[in-house]
Amino acid sequence: MLACLGSFASAQQIDFAVGGSTLWSPEPLTASEAFLPPALKGGIYATSSLQYLGENHFGLNIQGAARVKEGLYNGFQFYRPFQYDVNGVYARRMAPKVRTDFMAGAGGQTVVFYSTGSCTFGNGCRTLVNSTHFAVHIGVGVRYYFWKTYFARPEAHYYFVPGNDQFHSDNVFRVGVSIGHTFGR
Repeated sequence: MLACLGSFASAQQIDFAVGGSTLWSPEPLTASEAFLPPALKGGIYATSSLQYLGENHFGLNIQGAARVKEGLYNGFQFYRPFQYDVNGVYARRMAPKVRTDFMAGAGGQTVVFYSTGSCTFGNGCRTLVNSTHFAVHIGVGVRYYFWKTYFARPEAHYYFVPGNDQFHSDNVFRVGVSIGHTFGR
């Protein structure tokens, strides 16, 4: 029984990574005097991910990204977006030190808008309002193991955020690089 458990445990793998990325979405192409929501783009996002892989190359991935510094929404209000998702993942070894991760899943996008003032006696100050939307996610990352169980992973992610009326487009792309460690490899 111990031999079976030992072989099962050695076939499992857990990866933890942190990194940085940026977001991009299409800009409005129409000219209008009416209010146009801005494109969700730019800024530096701190990212982290935790991934579990079984012996059959399939597993589970949980990740999140948060803008490091507040953005300025349409030139008048500060905001900070967060992207998070849970995915099924398929990992395939491409070369001795290279592995590709393909993932698809669901999550959300939360945007926190910071108030610019207007405090009243007795009511206090309303400091933030948030907007949360469901998101569908697909992504790919290519790991390069540069030293034993430590890796660098350039990655690209696509989010479809239906009903995202705070920004111009429901389509959001995130690209970046993570540095991580593999446990149980």
